[in-house]
This record gives sequence, structure tokens and C-alpha cells, in this order.
Amino acid sequence: MSGADDSLSPIAPLRIPVFRMLWTTWLMANICMWMNDVAAAWMMTSLTTKPIWVALVQTASTLPVFLLGLPSGALADSLDRKRYFLITQLWVAVVALVLSAVIFLGAVTPPVLLALIFANGVGLALRWPVFSAIVPELVPRHQLPQALALNGVSMNASRIIGPLVAGAIIASAGSAYVFVLNAAISLAAAVIVTRWKRERKVNPLGREPLGTAMRVGWQYVTQSYLLKGVLLRISIFFFHSTAMIALLALVARNMQGGGAGTFTLLLASMGAGAILATFFLPRLRHRYKRDALVLRGAALQAISMAALAYTNSIWIAVPALFFGGAAWITTANTLSVSIQLGLPDWVRARGMSIYQMAIMGASALGAALWGQIATWTNVPITLAIASVSGMVAMQLACRFMPDVGVHDDITPNRLFRVPSIETPPTSGHVTVMIEYIVDPARADEFRQLMLSEGRRSRMRHGALSWELLHDISAPGRFVETYVDENWTEHLRRFDRLTAADAALRDRKQAYHLGESPPRVTRCLMETTVRSH
Repeated sequence: MSGADDSLSPIAPLRIPVFRMLWTTWLMANICMWMNDVAAAWMMTSLTTKPIWVALVQTASTLPVFLLGLPSGALADSLDRKRYFLITQLWVAVVALVLSAVIFLGAVTPPVLLALIFANGVGLALRWPVFSAIVPELVPRHQLPQALALNGVSMNASRIIGPLVAGAIIASAGSAYVFVLNAAISLAAAVIVTRWKRERKVNPLGREPLGTAMRVGWQYVTQSYLLKGVLLRISIFFFHSTAMIALLALVARNMQGGGAGTFTLLLASMGAGAILATFFLPRLRHRYKRDALVLRGAALQAISMAALAYTNSIWIAVPALFFGGAAWITTANTLSVSIQLGLPDWVRARGMSIYQMAIMGASALGAALWGQIATWTNVPITLAIASVSGMVAMQLACRFMPDVGVHDDITPNRLFRVPSIETPPTSGHVTVMIEYIVDPARADEFRQLMLSEGRRSRMRHGALSWELLHDISAPGRFVETYVDENWTEHLRRFDRLTAADAALRDRKQAYHLGESPPRVTRCLMETTVRSH
């Protein structure tokens, strides 16, 4: 195998020692997550048989990621990522110990169990964005799809290992010991994280305020057609596919001879399908465009749920879940690669946290809805509805918001001159005005470029507002105006510029007449609005 081919093999990133070490940590963390979810879901079925309570286990574990996703992403972009990752591991370990103690004391009830699952979900909410932001630091850009696929292998290997271990412990010793082991593994993963020798880069402008960081991260995503398209698709997929996960414990109980072993086998089948599919993903990505892969994944997921809806035979359920796992990894990995390639490093954790918010928010809402529908009807009807509606919704999303197939070049660009003044202001909004002189015959072309791409670029980098002014008395004179929160935030935008921004600047300046470049004026807003 040639060196180039070798670097693109599915396991190439594992040859990088730091990635291999942190991937092992991620595998251990995911094993803990699945052990926790399996033990909690099975315990809930022993406390109550109402579908809504069982489905709410999924909601309690995913809702924190939706609620805390953006703040955790902002913190991961601002704080030292190694220490932040370490704290999340310790949080999960402490919650596991508390949960096991409650079980040993016989104080567990459905509400108490949901509350502690929610607390565990808080740790997951804090952990996921920082790890997503770390991965691109560790591998070359051309190996990023393989690295993300290996993260999917970690998730799905843990989906096999975690339930198998949890099932064996539940059968032999009881659920409390699952959470004890969970705590031990989480602590071991924390020790591995301490061995990571990461060089911390201190921003000379200081730490970005949390509120500002959250606002800018949200603006970046909402001003990107590519990222909004990914969020729509991943939300649709997980909103519908979560019906299968949320109700799987009940599906297992209703099967012939169903028990904890059956539940474990079904989860393991899904994980095995996902792991095997990972090795075909490079070939599939080469053969199909993004939306073609997403539609095929959604269709296979729908078929898997439909088959599961109308069988009580383990011999049909196992292959159905095997292909469901393959569909899950294909769709999730395809969309994960797409959003990672669309995020520059300065906003990566925030962007990935919003992506995870979409997944978990859709999963939490979906689990509650499908659980309620199952309570009103039954599990088979609910799975059948979810399979049909999921496929239809994905078809509509791809039709009305198609993939344009183009990624901006997000390579950092330092060619822009950073403004320097003798006494920088310590507070107050900064208004920037850029004057263009354009041929009136090309004014409509220039206006269209500025109102679409020009506005989105400024807002993505943190502007509070943006306007394009047209001189009434001089048809060729335009003034672009945008407002930054303060002088420091204005300087931050020069660290955020990419090759795509440089290309956009060249396109805008191509319309400008005259030998000198467009005139730039920066003003400090002296007026304030007072409430009465």
C-alpha cells in the first residue's frame, strides 16, 4: 500500500500517539455512558411498566446537552481544553457513585432515578463539545473523516461492550454495581487525560466573555447555509430514530423469552452493524454525495424500525437492528464530517456544541413524544409511524434545502492589517464604515454580493449589526457599516479571518473604482441609550 493510500485508511489516525491515547479515553467514557444508560433503562422497567417513564430515561440523559450545549461549547473555546475535559470525567464519576449509593440504600424511585440520570447528562453535555474540538487539533485535515469515523467506532464498540458488561453485572450482582464500575472506569479515563501534554495557547486579547462567546457562536452557525442544512438533517434523523432507542427496552421485554439478555443482544447488534459500516464509509463517501448518503441512511433506518415494529422474533430483530446501526453511523458520520469541515478552529467547540444540541434536543423531544404515543397506542404502531414520518421528512429537507456541495476554505488568513491606535478605548461599541465607489452600471451586482455574502461574513465574525448605505446624490457611492461590541472584540475578528474571507474581500474590492483601496473609518459610539 502506498504512503498516500495508507494515510487515508480507516485506521490511519490511530497511528498518531496522542490521538490513540485520547481515543482510548473516549472509548472508556462511551462504555461508561452505555453501561449507565442500559442499567438505568432496565432499572426503570423494574420500577414501572408505563412507557412514558421508560422513554423519559432517554429524555433525561439527552436534555442536558440541549440545555447546556452552547455554554459548554463557549467554555471549551475559551478555557484550557485539557483541564476542562478532565473535570467532566470527574463529574461523571461522582454522579455514578451517588447513584450507586442511592440504590444500595433502597431510596431509588422513578423521579430520583431520572434526576440522577439528568445529572449524569450534565457531565456528557460538558464533555462532548470539548472532545469534538480537540480531534481536529490531533490529526491532519485529510484524515479528519477517518478520525470522526473512528469516534463512531468508539461509540458503537462501547454500545456492544457497555451493554454486555452491564447485562452480565445486572444478572449476577445487581444494577448498583454497574454504576460502581462506571465510576471506576471514569476515574481511570481521567488519569489518562492527565498524561496528555498539551501546549496551551494564550490569547493576547484575553478570554472571550461567556455571553459574547455564546452570541458569536450562535451567529456563526445561523449565518451559514451549509451548517443550517446539516442541523436540519441531523435533527430530523435523531428525532425519528430515537423512537427505536427509547422503546427498545420494552421491545425486548415483549419478545419471546425477553429479558435483560435480550435487551443487551439487541443493543449489541446495533453497535456491531455500526462498527462494520465504518470500514465502508471511505468508499461510500467517494461514491456518493452527502445528501445521497443521508437519504440512503434514513431509508435503511426506516426499514429497520418498520421490521422491528411487527416482530417478536429475536431472529428478525437482530438483523433489523444490525442494519439500523449501519444506517445510524452512515448518516451521523456523513453529517458530522460536513459540519466539521465547515467550522474554523476558533469557533469549532461552539459549532459542534450547537450540532450536539440539535441531536440531543431532537432526541429528548422525540423520546418524550414517541413514549407518549406508545402510551396512547402501543409500541409497534409508534415505531411504524416514526419510520414513515422520518423518511418523508428527510426527503422534504433534501428537496427544499439542497446541498450545494461547496465548502468555504477556512484556512486561517493573517494578511489583513490589524489596526493600531495610541490609546485603545476600554468600552463602547465600535462602528466601522467602509466606502466603495462603484460603477453605477454594476451597482446591482455589488448590492447583491454585499447583501448576501458580505452581510453573512460580518455577522459570522461577531458584528452586532450590519447595514449597506447608498448615497442618494451619488449613485456609485456605497458605505458598508457594521458595529462591533467593543474595541477588543473588533480586534478579535482579525484572528478569525480565513482564506474564504480574503477571497470575498477581493471580490468586493474588484467593484471598487480608483487606485487606492476603499476608505475605512472606525468610530467609537459616544452615545448611550438610558432607560427611564
